[in-house]
Amino acid sequence: VIQSSGQGLLSLIDEILDLSKIESGKMKLEIEEINIKEVAADLRSLFNPIAKDKKLAFDISFDEDLPINMETDKMRLEQILKNLLANAFKFTSKGKVSVNFSTDLTYKTIIFRVIDTGIGIASDKLNLVFQAFQQADGSTRRKYGGTGLGLSISKELAKLLGGDIKLTSTEDVGSEFKLTIPINYAVNTAFLKEQESQYELEEQQRLNEIAKALNERFTVNHIPADIEDDRNNILPNDKVILIIEDDTSFAKILLNFTRQRNYKGIVAVRGDVGIEMANLYHPIAILLDIQLPIKDGWQVMEELKSNPKTKPIPVHIMSSLSVKKESLLKGAVDFINKPVAIAHMKQIFEKLEDVLSRHPKKVLIVEENEQHAKALRYFLSNANIHTLLVSNVNESIEALKLKEVDCVILDMGVPDKGAYETLETIKKSAGLENLPIIVFTGKNLSKREESRIKQYADSIVIKTAHSYQRILDEAGLFLHLVEEKGKKEQSSLVDLGGLHQVLKDKTVLIADDDVRNIFSLTKALEQHNMNVFSATDGKEALLVLEENPKIDVVLMDMMMPEMDGYETTRKIREMGRYKQLPILAVTAKAMMGDREKCIASGASDYISKPVDIDQLVSLLRVWLYDSL
Repeated sequence: VIQSSGQGLLSLIDEILDLSKIESGKMKLEIEEINIKEVAADLRSLFNPIAKDKKLAFDISFDEDLPINMETDKMRLEQILKNLLANAFKFTSKGKVSVNFSTDLTYKTIIFRVIDTGIGIASDKLNLVFQAFQQADGSTRRKYGGTGLGLSISKELAKLLGGDIKLTSTEDVGSEFKLTIPINYAVNTAFLKEQESQYELEEQQRLNEIAKALNERFTVNHIPADIEDDRNNILPNDKVILIIEDDTSFAKILLNFTRQRNYKGIVAVRGDVGIEMANLYHPIAILLDIQLPIKDGWQVMEELKSNPKTKPIPVHIMSSLSVKKESLLKGAVDFINKPVAIAHMKQIFEKLEDVLSRHPKKVLIVEENEQHAKALRYFLSNANIHTLLVSNVNESIEALKLKEVDCVILDMGVPDKGAYETLETIKKSAGLENLPIIVFTGKNLSKREESRIKQYADSIVIKTAHSYQRILDEAGLFLHLVEEKGKKEQSSLVDLGGLHQVLKDKTVLIADDDVRNIFSLTKALEQHNMNVFSATDGKEALLVLEENPKIDVVLMDMMMPEMDGYETTRKIREMGRYKQLPILAVTAKAMMGDREKCIASGASDYISKPVDIDQLVSLLRVWLYDSL
């Protein structure tokens, strides 16, 4: 396994180096006279065994007028043809693969056609296959593998040799790659000129499109004049609303409505100016349009929410684009489609005022593990966030219907069918579809799991040593937490009731039959000032516990000789004084039901191998924080 992985990695590195050399102009060609039929013989000897193994016909043919020799770089030409043939054989399961050598006397070029009867490629994906790290279809990558670099390199090498590659294909019928290379690299200028003019035309069209887009975005003519607002008569106790809107007519209507609600209004007609005004005037709320000159609304939102000074400011987004979900994910309090009626303006301000007046903020924690829920509540309480704890979906729906919750934190543990059903039930409940949901999970998610969760959740936080801080950051985004006046700016890590000192001077027993695991875990936990005892089997673990009754937590490997972790855990629970001792099961098995099996044997919690030290530290803090 190690050897094949290493060879695969070396091949990938070689391909990346080839591509980078071509793109940087550092690849040197060795131009020489070569025999074309020798090239064909090399290909036949290389691919005949593959064809025989896959039971495919393999045919190489030549046109009558084909010259004997050509002048080019033999190694690079063969590299291209090998890539094209390897690609053809990979995607062909029945039928044949053929190569035809012909001549175009008009342009004095040799044409190599590689034809297969494979799966083919959809017409809208033909250009995609030549892009680096791309495949024609995501499912093909999983079925057939490959780096997605072969065709990209082949295309670039063909250009380097003064030629080109064209692709025609029909799904479920097959594909044809047409490689055209000059007979004489040095003197054949006609074909080279045509290729250069074609590339120049394509490049010029691309540059024209970019220039046009930049011109439309940055031209001064598209930036409206500033609006006369209240910026010059703001008094110390005035409440200021910032309006970032380039439609001056609509901006004036919003400004007038702002004044009617007894606020002072300031207006920015450009995104970049809006950011400056937010920092300068510290508005209590912001009305934001998406389509803005210089910096659009998404860029404005990103800068506002990444700046600790402006992050808590509630932002209400308005746009003719239908981007409600995206707006809420970015941390907006709400979204409304343009054009906006007077009645809707009233709703905008009522929503902002509700967010500003609702203190303290309340978060619903859905967590079946009571210890995890209590640790999270303890942490959030230090940020002046009130929490409501429930252990199942039915309780959570009832709690949410009270309309007092601003955000949901759902601990999915290891995502299963029930966790997804919880998410779906919350999102489909009347009036709750826009409620922010943060998923808290102890599993490193696959792309598929992450995509599925993101259909319902607004944020995903993996449990690590820093995950509670991440939870606070994410909750702060959706809750629009405002720093208390007069409180010095400091990392919230300082104000966590000593949470980061939880592990100091605590004693842990590591039971594992592999001394390498004991060594690495001991070194990691000693950095957190923990005292470590170790045992290499279950019997020894019981003896260490008898001799050291002040052990605070046990890391129990479940697969040990003589007495495994399951039996050892059960025997520890039979010892009266250790009924409440936190025992964290550590296992290399990650099959469905393993966690339940560990818990049934008496384990307090579960972590899988290879152990992620950050996740382990987080888990230890959860189980030891209440001994502060």
